[in-house]
Amino acid sequence: MSQNKTYDPSSYFAKVGEVERKWHVVDASGKVLGRLSTEIANVLRGKNKPQYTPHNDTGDFVIVVNAEKVEMTGKKWLTKRYYRHSEWFGGLKSKRRRSKRKRPRLYY
Repeated sequence: MSQNKTYDPSSYFAKVGEVERKWHVVDASGKVLGRLSTEIANVLRGKNKPQYTPHNDTGDFVIVVNAEKVEMTGKKWLTKRYYRHSEWFGGLKSKRRRSKRKRPRLYY
């Protein structure tokens, strides 16, 4: 039984210089925070490209506009808390999401 097809067992891995990087502008107004961040993370890693290679940086650049108009579902604006720890005893600090919205955009 002869086959005319050739089989190449090697996989394609994108090289660093082969990847063409693009700039993406994302409008965040009215979008849900978690879904938008997942979409942005996929573009930054390059998972939206067919030549995605896990060990190389194949991602694009992303600019987010209207970040202050992003939405959260449910009552998260009122009840969500962010925690950080200073690694000292009793060093657990927490802030509510609504207090973070009043701060300048530099801290997001």
